[in-house]
Amino acid sequence: MFDRYEAGEQAILVHINFTQDEEWEDLSEFEMLVSSAGVNALHVVTGSRKTPLPKYYVGEGKAQEIADAVRTVDADIIIFNHALSPAQERNLEQLCQCRVIDRTGLILDIFAQRARTHEGKLQVELAQLRHISTRLIRGWTHLERQKGGIGLRGPGETQLETDRRLLRERIKTILRRLDKVAKQRDQGRRARNRAEIPTVSLVGYTNAGKSTLFNRITDAGVYAADQLFATLDPTLRKIEVADVGAAILADTVGFIRHLPHDLVAAFKATLKETQEADLLLHVVDASDDRFRENIEAVETVLDEIDAGDVPVLLVMNKIDNLDNAQPRIERDEEGLPQRVWVSAMEGQGIDLLFQALTERLAGTMIKHSLRLPPEMIGRLRSKFYQMGCIVQEEYESDGCLMIDIRLPMAEWSRLQKRESTSLDDYIVA
Repeated sequence: MFDRYEAGEQAILVHINFTQDEEWEDLSEFEMLVSSAGVNALHVVTGSRKTPLPKYYVGEGKAQEIADAVRTVDADIIIFNHALSPAQERNLEQLCQCRVIDRTGLILDIFAQRARTHEGKLQVELAQLRHISTRLIRGWTHLERQKGGIGLRGPGETQLETDRRLLRERIKTILRRLDKVAKQRDQGRRARNRAEIPTVSLVGYTNAGKSTLFNRITDAGVYAADQLFATLDPTLRKIEVADVGAAILADTVGFIRHLPHDLVAAFKATLKETQEADLLLHVVDASDDRFRENIEAVETVLDEIDAGDVPVLLVMNKIDNLDNAQPRIERDEEGLPQRVWVSAMEGQGIDLLFQALTERLAGTMIKHSLRLPPEMIGRLRSKFYQMGCIVQEEYESDGCLMIDIRLPMAEWSRLQKRESTSLDDYIVA
């Protein structure tokens, strides 16, 4: 049912520049996507237009040029670097007598190849089913016929309607399974919140070096390669940050321009690690000429998944590919780290990255010295011990307890709300 590539499949690539579109796709990135899918590009058809045409997306002449190229090089498939409508795909297939895949289908197939965990496979299948549900009629001549014959009379359901119904049922099954996965992740997240362990999530454009950096920091041995979407399944590891303690570092899937919406929706459970992180490490390939556009593309996806308000620390990676670039920390007017220049491959600037992590995460921690009267000691002292925030304590001659605590600001605020009396009245320093 799915358009699944086979090793060594021969393809014609189509890339059109639209003069009225400022968010044009990058041809070199498209070729990397095709290579990541394991497809051999025989020929690239390029062109320019003001706007797409409804029938073939390209003009009649360009469509015929693509059809001629297919016959000349004996290609198996045509891959567009653009999102095509189902009708445009069908029209092109009829003209070229060859399968046609758009950019969304290509990315979905790469994700299908990369998925390793049960959750990842379910998420990719969900995205593929949603994508293919609008393209069921393609290439099928029997779909419009009514069912007939012994044992099949009665429903009056066409084959197309049957396929759509089966798709809907499969989608519902996957959603139920993913809901269980989401609940399991929520349980783990709540346990970390109770233990006051901050979460740091790696985000960034695909192939920016997130997994290499993740391995450098954690020695996790996560698969890392110079290809798009090398990492698909999320990985969590515990790290130690000075003056903060234990923290959870999450490696996530890379983003890309015009990431298919079906894919974003399918990966909601995975991307929840990003939504609820205390800090995002936005890894950027500083050696990429389009790194500013890549940053904007990632920020767009973060807004789509409701993670646009999470604090961000930019990690300018791959400085080993730049001339005279040195590891350093860039700060804002208040002295807070905003950018760290590192090379994950060479290990340059990792100490500076941990320094910046300490400053950014410790900023959410508060220290208080409290003087608790005897009637408050029992209840509050036990709560402080449960939270693991006591630095030191000492009883005074009048029975009061001097206690120093250190805890996240959010936990202090929650504790304040739960208490009937204001804890600020007991603060002495």
